[in-house]
Amino acid sequence: MTPRDRLIVGLDVPTVLAAEKLVATLGSDISFYKIGYQLVFAGGLEFARDLVAEGKQVFLDMKLLDIDNTVASGVENIVKMGVSMLTLHAYPKAMRAAVSAAKGSNLCLLGVTVLTSMDDADLREAGYEYDPHTLVLTRAEQARAAGMGGIVCSAEESSAVRKIVGPDMAVVTPGIRPKGSDAGDQKRVVTPFDALKAGSSHLVVGRPIVKAADPLSAARAILAEMQQAV
Repeated sequence: MTPRDRLIVGLDVPTVLAAEKLVATLGSDISFYKIGYQLVFAGGLEFARDLVAEGKQVFLDMKLLDIDNTVASGVENIVKMGVSMLTLHAYPKAMRAAVSAAKGSNLCLLGVTVLTSMDDADLREAGYEYDPHTLVLTRAEQARAAGMGGIVCSAEESSAVRKIVGPDMAVVTPGIRPKGSDAGDQKRVVTPFDALKAGSSHLVVGRPIVKAADPLSAARAILAEMQQAV
């Protein structure tokens, strides 16, 4: 894959109009977009269909978690949208239900291990006995066993996760910040170069591009840094 195939721009904007403007600004340089909660609840699902129709790839970041039947029913309808990637929390029962529902499709199911905004203290507060690294590796093993298409984790864990999931599963890393950029609310961040070297297959970049004074130049700089790693 080229850097253009690996870079996923997070459309973390409040309206479809803002998303349309950003996609137009980035033009042919960017072919892969993430749509999450903020945009989904502002008409983002229809916009996702529009992007797919235009030949773009879409990562639908819904982080599904529910009873098995509900997860399966949701995945069945998402398959029909033609998006490329979908996230769900990496709970074994939910993953198995999703894999069964997506069987025979091209949808890459991604298990969310531990959010990159969480550290040891956050996990303890949430009632987990594991530290982030241990929990990420445990869920990576469970995702592989369930037949998932990939894992979402911090690039700090990419190398260890890659050893668990092997060469074929996707390792998608948010919390990517170019050198010198603000970490924001992310607590486990890595540069694009280091993330790819660590074993990440895809990088999700939102604010460093979306909030940049010149989004296209920011995206091109990240692509150039990724090319150095490749």
